Amino acid sequence: MWPLVSTLTLLVALGLAASAQNYGSTAPTNELTLAGLRPGVSTLADAEKRFGTRNRDTQAETDDIKQWGEPCTGRSLRLEVDEKGVIQIVTVSSLGPRAADCAHKATSNGPLTLEKLKSGQGLALGQAKQRVMALYGEPDSVVPATFEGQEFEMLYYAFDWAGPDVPQVMEVTCERGTGRVRKITLAFPSL
Repeated sequence: MWPLVSTLTLLVALGLAASAQNYGSTAPTNELTLAGLRPGVSTLADAEKRFGTRNRDTQAETDDIKQWGEPCTGRSLRLEVDEKGVIQIVTVSSLGPRAADCAHKATSNGPLTLEKLKSGQGLALGQAKQRVMALYGEPDSVVPATFEGQEFEMLYYAFDWAGPDVPQVMEVTCERGTGRVRKITLAFPSL
């Protein structure tokens, strides 16, 4: 009888472990990087090395805001940097305007590929809201928003529990109708 109970207990434990691995654990998870950059640590030079300078949107830049854009995909990368060039906030988005003359051009090999814009935990633009919650758990708050007539939900995560040396806030914007991720912001200070 005991070997049967032990085997059953082991199978249940393995099943729970596999379930937690497949669907994310209930323990909170923080995020350290977005687009391969770590707010509070990475510099503008790191970003230029990773993404180049060709797709920089220098007309929209200021001393503390640097941007990259891809007109064929609508993807963008926006960085807020301090006076020393250390990145404080990273934002990736697929909400940008798309050029009409791009139908024939390949858009998967530019500097702003979905793979390069992912979070450290693997969250990418276009993924489902359920993926966000599987990776990070329930958000601290959900706020409705609109942008150019579209309805969105902003999922807000605070990581202050992880200590002061890590990014403190992440905001994930999902389309209300489709539930797809359209924008992710990771900030070293508070937003």
